[in-house]
Amino acid sequence: MLNREKLENHQVLLYVVVLAAAFGFGLMAPGPAEMIGGSIPIIIAILMYSMFSQIPFVSLRDAFGNRRYLQAVLLTNYIAVPSVVWILSGFLPDNTPLLLGFFLVLLTPCIDYVIVFTALGRGNEKLVLMSTPILFITQLLLLPVYLWLFMGEAPTGIVRSGPFLEAFVGLIAIPLGIAIAVQLLARRSSAGERLIDLSAWLPVPFMALTLFVVVASQISKVPAFMDQIIRVIPLYIAFMAVMPVISRWVARRLGLDTGAGRALVFSGSTRNSLVVLPLALALPGESSTLVAAVIVTQTIVELAGELVYIRWVPRLVK
Repeated sequence: MLNREKLENHQVLLYVVVLAAAFGFGLMAPGPAEMIGGSIPIIIAILMYSMFSQIPFVSLRDAFGNRRYLQAVLLTNYIAVPSVVWILSGFLPDNTPLLLGFFLVLLTPCIDYVIVFTALGRGNEKLVLMSTPILFITQLLLLPVYLWLFMGEAPTGIVRSGPFLEAFVGLIAIPLGIAIAVQLLARRSSAGERLIDLSAWLPVPFMALTLFVVVASQISKVPAFMDQIIRVIPLYIAFMAVMPVISRWVARRLGLDTGAGRALVFSGSTRNSLVVLPLALALPGESSTLVAAVIVTQTIVELAGELVYIRWVPRLVK
């Protein structure tokens, strides 16, 4: 019998199957595949709501309970990670859409399936869960700052404020507001609790659906950018190899216990493609295709890396 835990524990296999189907459908039937691309905004909006509904925003103050872990996770994600990303970006050509996609996806820490992978890797997933509201808020505040520091005024040529703001409001702000309202309702009524429980089933299938629709509708356009996309794959692998070592060092310096140390490794190494993907799709013309492809490529590399992590991290942080 299928339950939510089994679905979450086998999500990587589901995503692999879905990606294979998306590649096949997109290449063999590019016309119909491109047509389903029109459904991307509504699918992402539902996905974002389902993801936000599981983040304990109404218990934000609980995130400050373990100050040492919170200090470690902020230090890792907003000092160590940007430093590594800046160094890795030096190996990329001076291509604004390519760099924008690279920075968007690597500078934002994951706030969703990292919780499941932390549990599979025998880390303290409760610490990751409680830190998600702070990570979500801080990444939205700091991402523009890092883009300005790393790219200066370069993105202004392709980032149009109107569509960008529309995507942020429609695909992030509104789903976030609804999720918080449902969490507040769940504190007062059983109907709200049932709605939260129902919403908890949605992230995995809608993540799979998002990957299918995005990849199928965009894959026929990707070959024109393949030489650029290939450049980021070794850098994504390098990021996933380096960050666990740095995270372990931070965990030791701050005296974290084993479970917290493993949680820090997963938080520092797992990135947030879901929040920035809507922003990429709001870009004009070919820039949107390249930036979205760079982001989705990171997700594919990361899913493979997480399978290594759940076996390697318990040995790395003993």
